[in-house]
Amino acid sequence: VQLQASGGGLVQPGGSLRLSCTASGATLDYYAIAWFRQAPGKEREWVSCRKDSDDSTYYADSVKGRFTIFRDRGKNTEFLQMNVLRPEDTAVYYCAADPIENNCPGSYAYNNWGQGTLVTVSS
Repeated sequence: VQLQASGGGLVQPGGSLRLSCTASGATLDYYAIAWFRQAPGKEREWVSCRKDSDDSTYYADSVKGRFTIFRDRGKNTEFLQMNVLRPEDTAVYYCAADPIENNCPGSYAYNNWGQGTLVTVSS
């Protein structure tokens, strides 16, 4: 499966963005789908993931209550709705998917990655 991430941009603190991860070549049925981010000079960190088989969702403590991961099945697209954005959310965001659902949560060993989309939170 090929993944295309989009939706990043510049937003003020407290604002919202919705990131998209569009899949092609296969459906995301029964996949684990995750979002990661990498801020300048920092390690890549896990943000959120979802198991498609039961729609269970997981979030890093730093984004819990502000971010929501969900899927539009008709468009074979995964989304990350980001609200109440903070400057520390500034990073390149990557989506990833893997047919091994146990990768969610806790694993970085996803076989399929999108190219990344930059989110900048600044006034």
